[in-house]
Amino acid sequence: MMINTLKKIFHDATSLAAEEVVKLTGDGSNRSYYRMKAGDVSLIGTVGTSIEENRAFFALSAQLAVRGVDVPVVMAISPDGLCYIQNDLGDTNLYERLKPARECGSFNNEQCADLCRVMALLPDIQYLGAEDFDFSVCYPVPAFDRRSIFWDLNYFKYCFLKAVGIEFNERPLEDEFERLAALLLQDDENTFMFRDFQSRNVMWHDEKPYFIDFQGGRRGPIYYDVASFVGQARAKYTPEVVDRMIDAYIESLKRYRTVEKESFMRNLLYFRIFRLLQNLGAYGFRGLLERKKAFVESIPAALQQLTALVAEVKEEFPQLMELLTAAAAMPLFVKQDDSELTVDVMSFSYKRGIPDDYSGNGGGFVFDCRAIHNPGRYEPYKKLCGYDEPVIRFLEEQSEIGAFLENVYSIVDMMVDNYKQRGFKHIQICFGCTGGQHRSVYSAEHTAQHIAEKFGVKVVVTHKMQNRKYVIPSK
Repeated sequence: MMINTLKKIFHDATSLAAEEVVKLTGDGSNRSYYRMKAGDVSLIGTVGTSIEENRAFFALSAQLAVRGVDVPVVMAISPDGLCYIQNDLGDTNLYERLKPARECGSFNNEQCADLCRVMALLPDIQYLGAEDFDFSVCYPVPAFDRRSIFWDLNYFKYCFLKAVGIEFNERPLEDEFERLAALLLQDDENTFMFRDFQSRNVMWHDEKPYFIDFQGGRRGPIYYDVASFVGQARAKYTPEVVDRMIDAYIESLKRYRTVEKESFMRNLLYFRIFRLLQNLGAYGFRGLLERKKAFVESIPAALQQLTALVAEVKEEFPQLMELLTAAAAMPLFVKQDDSELTVDVMSFSYKRGIPDDYSGNGGGFVFDCRAIHNPGRYEPYKKLCGYDEPVIRFLEEQSEIGAFLENVYSIVDMMVDNYKQRGFKHIQICFGCTGGQHRSVYSAEHTAQHIAEKFGVKVVVTHKMQNRKYVIPSK
């Protein structure tokens, strides 16, 4: 149905019938994009999910275009406002253009010049974009305010911290978030905030940058967009490149306001922290909850960058510093040695669900320990775990745990030996019971020791319900 609508407004815009309609790959957006062609004419058809969001995009696009900012031209809109046609800016965004630099870990002068060129254009977007503009049309809110700040901070709390299983004390963390929000709201200048200003949203067309995906823009402080761009974790900018980009921005900003660099950098630091907290919330939701591997892979770099930034103001945010340090040390986010096989052995509670495999390999086993006599039914063992001596004696003397593990070893050994010989990098072995406290912990402990001793490979042991992790290094 929507394709027919796109074809109709394509014809309205060009007087031509679309001969080819190809859906384009999205990148975390709820909108659908199609390249539509008729002869030499190529345009982009877009299907949105929110009329209000589309209206904001149309208004902002017109505002920026009339003030000389290079943005997509909206050529036709469907009567219901859900579909529209815009000009085709090609397939090369700045992120892809800089792929060679990311792969070699070094940005040459030409690549730095491209980045600085973009940053020098940002003040024009921020100041000219706000000239005589009615921000009430912006979606979902007209301005960067305390409510929207806490939307993003709660995103970090509940979609990242909770998703990775890090416990936190709500009250001191909320106190620190209140402090951060107050710092972010100090600047009340009338400027336009692009909001998702990053290299993927800069198309490189006809040898110059064009800016896209600003439909979430609103009135807001200039620091947010600078922080978004220089802090994009997946872009892998070196510190030297970040410094050059900021200098290019400040020099251009002087056309609009007086700049005292030390004060500017201090304010920018808080926004860089805030933006990375929002990023981690998004990565947690898209990666850990929706199980999209690319977002999980983005977490370690963002965590490393954020932890370093918060360390500069750790006296102001001690609780946040503690939580980030704990997250950065989690085996899930510590880069593994790709030269050897790593075996992850976990215990878990079926009440909390089977652990996800974030390696992308998908290989391994989940063993159900609930048929084994449960020491947790008896008062003396209720507060103990499967690595405590009284529980060990109970399981070995009053349950079938030995026969159970003999069967486990016969299956697991075959796969570990095979994977090791074939040069595979990862196996995950999980043991679950009702509470993840006694039988599963005992089984995971003994299986981990068995594998380490027999095969000499690296074993990462995780007891999810005890928040306990450790590594048995390879021999």
